[in-house]
Amino acid sequence: MNYRQLGNRDLNVSEVSFGTWAIGGSWGSTKDEESLEALHKAMDEGVNFFDTADVYGGGHSEELLAKATKGKEDLIRIGTKFCRFGDIHDPNTYSMESVRNYCETSLKKLNREAIDLYQIHCPPIEILRNGSVFEVLNKLQEEGKIRHYGVSVETVEEGLLCLENPNVAALQVIFNIFRQKPAEELLPKAKKNGTGILVRLPLASGLLTGKFTEQSTFEEDDHRRFNENGEMFNVGETFAGLGLSKGAELASQLTWIAEGRGNMTRAALRWILDHEEVSCVIPGFKNVKQVEDNLQAIDVPSFTMEEMKKLNDFYKSEVFDHIRGVY
Repeated sequence: MNYRQLGNRDLNVSEVSFGTWAIGGSWGSTKDEESLEALHKAMDEGVNFFDTADVYGGGHSEELLAKATKGKEDLIRIGTKFCRFGDIHDPNTYSMESVRNYCETSLKKLNREAIDLYQIHCPPIEILRNGSVFEVLNKLQEEGKIRHYGVSVETVEEGLLCLENPNVAALQVIFNIFRQKPAEELLPKAKKNGTGILVRLPLASGLLTGKFTEQSTFEEDDHRRFNENGEMFNVGETFAGLGLSKGAELASQLTWIAEGRGNMTRAALRWILDHEEVSCVIPGFKNVKQVEDNLQAIDVPSFTMEEMKKLNDFYKSEVFDHIRGVY
């Protein structure tokens, strides 16, 4: 395993870490036994960071992490998120009382004394402009309930706004071959600022595995079925905002990235890791096989400058105009 520093903070994270949205809920059926087995496999392979949120399965993913990391609390770092149990547009959701309650609830579910990285979970930009939530997080940091804090953002504009606060340790962004905009300005500024970058949805909800077609179907409790057009939350969180049909069509034109890299999954993750500003990529998983496949991205060849340009040209000419939602 390779490790990268989270910005300029005293925290090194495995460059391939994992997100736990899938094992918490909203990605179809899961089995806790398989989820725990996969978590243990990841840790055995050197993964030392996991990302979760209080709303993933109503806290179920936090509870799974507590079980899996018991006795390893000093070795395994956890980032969790808050605000989506409340009205994200209501300033009271970000008050000292509310955030303290969210934090202590997560601490209890995680069975930890402190949260390594506490993140605001995709708040509206007006909340970030107001900035009072950062004062709340500063207080919780002073109290030792959180070690570092960051923001999960939907847009480049939100990310750039967060960089104005020197205490924001990390930004969590959607960044993949289909959504390259962050590389233009946000990633370089984050690196200069000493701010870590966590990359979520690196496989565009599975499109970049190359396994889906326009006819693919998903279970009723899978967001790829109930949020394809942004019915429940930002459409960009599902299929990179492209929709299944267009996304599958575009993915079929990218099969070449797998040449010499095993498969499209490993190649798509490698493309992200080839950006030095990235602290870690956090793909989801449901079983040991998916963990193993994702981890092999570490060892496959990097993309050449020519290949990177080819993919950027593809994004600009074929993908960009089809992306829906704030970006």
